[in-house]
Amino acid sequence: MKIKVLIVDDSALIRSVMREIVSSQSDMEVVGVAPDPIVAREMIKKTDPDVLTLDVEMPKMDGLDFLEKLMRLRPMPVIMVSSLTERGSEITMRALELGAVDFVTKPKLSIQSGMLEYTNLIADKIRIASRARIKSHAAVASDSAKLTEVPLPLIRNPLTSSEKLIIIGASTGGTEAIKSFLMQMPSDCPGILITQHMPEGFTRSFAQRLDGLCKISVKEAEGGERILPGHAYIAPGHSHLLLTRSGANYVTQLDQGPAVNRHRPSVDVLFQSAANCAGKNAMGVILTGMGKDGAAGMLEMRKAGAHNFAQDEASCVVFGMPREAIAIGAVHDVAPLDELPRKVLELLNAYGNRALRV
Repeated sequence: MKIKVLIVDDSALIRSVMREIVSSQSDMEVVGVAPDPIVAREMIKKTDPDVLTLDVEMPKMDGLDFLEKLMRLRPMPVIMVSSLTERGSEITMRALELGAVDFVTKPKLSIQSGMLEYTNLIADKIRIASRARIKSHAAVASDSAKLTEVPLPLIRNPLTSSEKLIIIGASTGGTEAIKSFLMQMPSDCPGILITQHMPEGFTRSFAQRLDGLCKISVKEAEGGERILPGHAYIAPGHSHLLLTRSGANYVTQLDQGPAVNRHRPSVDVLFQSAANCAGKNAMGVILTGMGKDGAAGMLEMRKAGAHNFAQDEASCVVFGMPREAIAIGAVHDVAPLDELPRKVLELLNAYGNRALRV
């Protein structure tokens, strides 16, 4: 069975290019194209698509309004097509919160040739979206409400927060998973380093959005920052994020070297640096995402003495990255997303208690 794709975009050029990209894949077909959500609504009823590609900004009905209604009435995999602008990135972050699986960006120049270069990327995202676990808008809203219901314990031993680090990697579905994890972190938690597969221009909006929601401070890493307790640093979309040392301090480092596992930033690069630099003082967390990026690096973290956690299959949008890490023996504990923060904090407090007895 081919993956049925419905394309919704107000640009005739983008509709044409997207149709060409999808039609060039042997395992998928375009079942319709629509210039706006009004037309798309009727096409969904007629064609029953497996995946919808949706322009962020459209006439007649805003893309976000349409997405919210769609995820409430007929939840399905949606890939947002976003412009590389500040407004485009902010709207895209909101779309992911509403339940969109992923997004692709329109190139700024030479739209047609630029989009054609993205053929493999777009096709891969459609394949991943077709297999993703989709939550209804009500379920997403319920999950968000639960985050503030039960406060998690504070760190008992302040030394723990300065000695330990939490290292997180994620991809497809990861923006919401990371938000869920960070919103439960107390203000005195250890420093957190994060690599989320996301293009340049979007990581800053992502960090700013989280900073306004969380008890901890969240920022896009700039490189050369001392890693502080109660702070999270997100890899910028243009660079790998690494952990380094400067004397007694942990410090962020950015690197624009080649992509690893087809990604820059790469989770493997961050995890490998944590293995080399922090060893047993690091705790690894691998969340929802397609592919194997992070598995090898997490195994190195385990060999170096780190304790590692993976999100379980049932709570992942895509179980690829956690599955690969579990399969090679890199993970100590597997848990649902909503239980991971508590498990991490309990282990940190157990470490703190041991440190106090020494």
